[in-house]
Amino acid sequence: MQTLTFDSDDLGRTEEFLSRAYARMRIGNGSSGTSRARIDRSAIDSVSVDELDLDFDMSYSVTPLGRICLCVVHEGTIEDHAFQGVRDSFGPGDVVSFAPPELPYAGRICSARYNITMLDPALLTQVAADASGSGTVRLTGHRPHSPAAADQLRQAIIYLRDHVLAVPAVADQPLVAATAAQHLAASVLAAFPNTALTEPTAADRRDAHPAALRRALAHIDDHADQPVTVAEIAAAAHVTVRALQYAFRRHLDTTPLAHLRRVRLSHVHQALLAADPGQGATVTEIAARWGFHHPGRFAALYRSCYGHSPHRTLHGS
Repeated sequence: MQTLTFDSDDLGRTEEFLSRAYARMRIGNGSSGTSRARIDRSAIDSVSVDELDLDFDMSYSVTPLGRICLCVVHEGTIEDHAFQGVRDSFGPGDVVSFAPPELPYAGRICSARYNITMLDPALLTQVAADASGSGTVRLTGHRPHSPAAADQLRQAIIYLRDHVLAVPAVADQPLVAATAAQHLAASVLAAFPNTALTEPTAADRRDAHPAALRRALAHIDDHADQPVTVAEIAAAAHVTVRALQYAFRRHLDTTPLAHLRRVRLSHVHQALLAADPGQGATVTEIAARWGFHHPGRFAALYRSCYGHSPHRTLHGS
C-alpha cells in the first residue's frame, strides 16, 4: 500500500505535484489571494483514492491518464469540464467519469473539495461478463445511468477508502487488494453505461456443461490462496465469462465468486482450528490473509456457514 500527502500554497509546486500524481497538466489560478491545495492519497495495486481540497479557482488541462478517473464532488463546483464531444459541469453529490482513459480533458475547479478514484481499465474486462478475450470493456457514458447507481458507486468508493485503505495492515494483504479492486470495477460497470454484454449467448449456453464447471472448480481449489478473477477462471475452463456464470447458476445455483468466497471461508475455518491464540493469532489477521477485510461482514458470513462466531472456533470454546 502507498500513501502520500501534499499541502502547499505555491501554484507552481501544485502543478508539478499534480503532473506527477496524475498526468502532465497545466493549471492556472483564476482567483486572487492564496492558492492552497491539499491532497491525500492512498493506493493499492491498480487502484488509488485521493481526497483533494482546493480553496481557489483553478483551470486545468490534462493529457490522457491511461486510467479510469472517477470524481465525486463534496463541495464547490467543477465547471466547463470538456473532452471529445462532451462539455459538462458538476456540483456537490455528483459522481462522474472524467474522460475515457485515452483522451485529454480540460475544465475549471472552483474552490472545490472532491474525491478522485483511479483504476486500471483492464479491471473492467477482468470482471465483466463478456471478458472472452475478444476485446476490452469500455465505458460509453460519463455519468451514471441513475441516481441510485451513482449512490451505490459512491458507497463503494467510501467503503474502499474507509475500510480497506484506511487500515494498511489489511490493504497490504494480496487477496484483500485484489478483491477490493474487483469490487470497485464491478461497481463502476453497474453504475455507468458500458460495452459489456451480460446475457449468455446460445454458444455460451452450449458451453456451460459439467466438464467446464469441473475445470473451473479445480482452478478455484488450486488458486484460492491467490488473487483470482472471473476472467481467469473462465479461461481455465475454456469458456467465456458469460458461459462460466451460466454454468455456476445452472448447476450449483451460485456464482463463481460466491463459490470462491466459500472455498476461502473453508480455509479460514481450518486455519482458525489450527491456530494458537496464545501465540498471537487473531481472527482479523487470519481472515485478511484469505481476503476477508471487513470484520463485521466476515463474522456474519462465518456464523451463517458454521453456526457460531470465528472467535469461538479460534479459542476452542
